Amino acid sequence: MIGGLALAGAAWAVDVKTATLADSFAWRHPAEWFGGFSAIHVSDTGRSFIALSDRATFVTGRIERDNGAIADVRILGHWPVLSSTGRTMLGYAGDSEGLAAAPDGSLFVSFEGVHRVAHYAAPGTHARVLPRPSAFDGLDRNGSFEALAMDRRGWLYTLTEKSRTLQGDIPVYRWDGQSWSTPFVLPARGGFLPVSADFGPDGRLYVLERSVSLTGFRTRLRRWDTTGDVPSAEETLLETATGTHDNLEGLSIWRDAQGRMRVTMVSDDNFLALQRTELVEYLLPD
Repeated sequence: MIGGLALAGAAWAVDVKTATLADSFAWRHPAEWFGGFSAIHVSDTGRSFIALSDRATFVTGRIERDNGAIADVRILGHWPVLSSTGRTMLGYAGDSEGLAAAPDGSLFVSFEGVHRVAHYAAPGTHARVLPRPSAFDGLDRNGSFEALAMDRRGWLYTLTEKSRTLQGDIPVYRWDGQSWSTPFVLPARGGFLPVSADFGPDGRLYVLERSVSLTGFRTRLRRWDTTGDVPSAEETLLETATGTHDNLEGLSIWRDAQGRMRVTMVSDDNFLALQRTELVEYLLPD
């Protein structure tokens, strides 16, 4: 549900009670490689980003803003997401879906077709594939690691889109730098599937979910406090009607120059003319 803004004073002190739509920007570019964006990381108080397409491409850019609203997006560079041997990946091997940016500027990418997570020292470098436990082997070929997030400790968390536990919950896999574990699960609710995740500046875990029908897409955003590996205080911050936005598949949680918490989401147009690439932003409550 979308609520309103409570404005206090000329300094734009904002008390956001629910997720509130701030902006929606149609992002266009003529290059053949442009599109299919599955993940995004926003930095520099909303002015810089790195995005990932599901056809193994990194894109960096600059967001030009006018009073906080997106006025333009400038692409600064693009690189193939390479294999561990430096090869360009195609098909299922290159189905890159989740993105997590480390404090040192390096990147982690989760892949869905061949279930794995890889580390990149920088865009354009060779992959260092993290160990793959046997638990990954039985995951749905087109429904595994769409989401990837990093907490304050530098630990990685990846969620499956379709694969579920025997109890029907969403398994969460964690890499602590040494090994994989499954510290907790999240409840699946109402036909929405997780497609992206991020830890916000508040330390909470945010999960972007979508529901698909013949008439369009629905978007849901939930968050949890995961202190002590026990998810608690579940909140649904956003749940849209069908067709409100396109196929939102990547998110980044950040604070703007006024200290307000924002989510930036990017849509995957599936390289189809009937869809569009959008950058959508909501203000979020603390």
